[in-house]
Amino acid sequence: MTNSIQIRPLEPGDREAWAPLWREYLAFYGTERDQAVYDTSFGRYTDPAREDMKAWLAWDGGRAVGLVHVIVHAHGWQVAPITYLQDLYARPEARGTGVGRKLIETVYADADAHDRPSVYWTTQTGNATARRLYDRIGVATDFMKYSRS
Repeated sequence: MTNSIQIRPLEPGDREAWAPLWREYLAFYGTERDQAVYDTSFGRYTDPAREDMKAWLAWDGGRAVGLVHVIVHAHGWQVAPITYLQDLYARPEARGTGVGRKLIETVYADADAHDRPSVYWTTQTGNATARRLYDRIGVATDFMKYSRS
């Protein structure tokens, strides 16, 4: 793992570093969003009054090389809220350096610090690169995601 990688919460001044990363992430999944979504999401992730949406950036020196977004929500089967890791992205040149692991461990540490024992996420079944990491740091479930079309 690269020792020069630093993870820190997304801050209001990080917009220029964050936006290209999120665009790259969305492009990886073959989608893009209107500018209003970028504006709204960035505002939510950087609003200190919000506890339900959090984000961190991974920095290598002065360059942002990865991001993670989470949503904290209530759960009907337990008292404590849970953490949904919605987005995780590392620039291609940063993959294999431990960036993804450090971002996930940051989410785990945040969940532990706030008494949220459950952290979960989804990925495409064909995302072999990400799944190699996920198989080492998490436990695959046998649930499938369905959505309204």
